[in-house]
Amino acid sequence: MPDQALVDFAPVLRLALLALVTALLPLSWVWVRQRGGHRTKRLAALTTLTLFLTFDLVVFGSFTRLSDSGLGCPDWPGCYGEASPFGAHDEIHAAQTAKPSGPVTWGKAWIEMIHRYLAMTVGVLILVMAAVSWRERRRLPFSPWWPTLTLAWVIVQGLFGKYTVTLKLYPAIVTLHLLGGLTLLGLLAVQHEAFRQRPLALPAALRRGVVVALVVLALQIALGGWVSTNYAVLACTGFPQCNGQWWPAMEASGFALRRELGMAGHGGVLSFEALVAIHMAHRLFALVATAVLGALCWRLWRATDPVARRFGAALALLLIAQLASGLSNVVLGWPLVAALGHAAGAAAMVLTLALLLARASARGAPAPALSAAAPA
Repeated sequence: MPDQALVDFAPVLRLALLALVTALLPLSWVWVRQRGGHRTKRLAALTTLTLFLTFDLVVFGSFTRLSDSGLGCPDWPGCYGEASPFGAHDEIHAAQTAKPSGPVTWGKAWIEMIHRYLAMTVGVLILVMAAVSWRERRRLPFSPWWPTLTLAWVIVQGLFGKYTVTLKLYPAIVTLHLLGGLTLLGLLAVQHEAFRQRPLALPAALRRGVVVALVVLALQIALGGWVSTNYAVLACTGFPQCNGQWWPAMEASGFALRRELGMAGHGGVLSFEALVAIHMAHRLFALVATAVLGALCWRLWRATDPVARRFGAALALLLIAQLASGLSNVVLGWPLVAALGHAAGAAAMVLTLALLLARASARGAPAPALSAAAPA
């Protein structure tokens, strides 16, 4: 692979112009759909569209990681100093010729750059949202600091994206990048629900249950991201046993955060037993997550409010799909479709819980005096 600076800001202007052009498409769509409407109505539509595109961005980011395309362009923010793989054709061809199964190929370069294009487009849309929110702050159903915080978080996400490349898929950075994308999804979900103004009355105990479920889900996703970024999915074969054992040999060096991909915390190569430990941690905590989320689904299903019941049903279906896709990854040898479905399902569960919590916390949604559980 030819020598290449890891950070090359030469294509920044061209990439910024490209981001502006691509962002004009959804902005124009919102303008046409909401023509004649007030700015706040357009902002509400833009928030919903940005939420949808951010979900797509999180899923496509998972596809980028799962297809081993994270270093498809080994520099940042462009591709070999160019704004697209077209301009880097010779460099990509040379890298692919030298190592046909390596990290740089024509297809992987395009996957990586499409992910960056989509991220920049979402960033521009959030910038527009923040600017319009401050202009219309007296008419907003929330503080303009919400979209400002969202914009700040997008910048943080961009830095995570940069260090994902420059630090060569450093596991801790890649996992934080995943969690950061889900945090962005949650921030946008709050603003989306504030515009919709559909408060949902839940008892305080049930609202706390949603928060607990969201925290447990975040921990399970972090463990899942750690499995994926360390390529530990196939460290255990078979289910429910791991490699024919109920409690296989494991060691904790895989949980050191300050280490490079494939390396142990003490500087040596990561052992197979460490990969097994990473896999087993995710598998065992799945029991906790399933119990917590299953209990929440049951309590929501027993609520008197039909909206809460629908949320409970949706979460239950997503939980079943997650269990099925996770099992498929082990039994079928980590097929891309199952792995991507598992990642998308996790994002969908975070989004569902964030929407539920936003509705339950909205003004005008006092908790009912009696329990929300239906009579037995």
